[in-house]
Amino acid sequence: MPQPLTYIATPAQTISALKASCANCSMHQLCLPMGLDEGDINRLDQIIGRRRRILRDERLYKMDDPFRNLYAIRFGHFKTFQINAGGETHITGFQMAGELLGMDAISADRHHCDAVALEDSEVCEIPFSRLEELFGEIPRLLHHFHRIMSQEIMREQNVMLLLGNMRAEQRFAAFLVNLSSRYAARGYSPTSFQLRMSREDIGNYLGLTIESISRLLSRFKKQGWMEVDKREVRLLDSTILKALAAGTENCTPM
Repeated sequence: MPQPLTYIATPAQTISALKASCANCSMHQLCLPMGLDEGDINRLDQIIGRRRRILRDERLYKMDDPFRNLYAIRFGHFKTFQINAGGETHITGFQMAGELLGMDAISADRHHCDAVALEDSEVCEIPFSRLEELFGEIPRLLHHFHRIMSQEIMREQNVMLLLGNMRAEQRFAAFLVNLSSRYAARGYSPTSFQLRMSREDIGNYLGLTIESISRLLSRFKKQGWMEVDKREVRLLDSTILKALAAGTENCTPM
């Protein structure tokens, strides 16, 4: 089973444990293509740089930093955001274990956003120049990377749809359904999880005020669709939430 999302290593961990290979990582099935043989995994292991611990609220990288590495999230959660010319912050995404950070910088060789840890986290540094060399030697790895990039493009398109055409309750329901499916893909409960981001961050991401997020939480609770205890969330009716996110169900005003 994967390590708990709240897992934080203790000082007693050995160096060998921190250098565990990709094959032994609980997230390898999300980061790596299925079907790589042991030799290919070993070759990939050899280019992985250090495993880097990022403390809560610490930046992994910032906008305009030169691009050198991709970062595979080993455990923990991050948010990415941009700051416009007026000094306003716009959150562009929330990332979790098994996902890659830094792909935004591939085209221009500089990062287009900041990445900050929402909790104590750990990433694997993947030097992109060495990864590119492996693409020519392991076609399956290149195909997998293209698939990851395609998923990222689709995610960004879905966010644009979310912010452009959906009512507030649709946006929030879609946000919860998305988190649920991502946790399920990692072997965690799709109905009981903790919101690692603040309500203010959720509102910023969804284009809503923090007051709107609080009202939606209260309304969804009263409808019997979810339970909320501070940041602990339990989805009680995923079917209704999916229908609401799809626009085939309406949220009765209360």
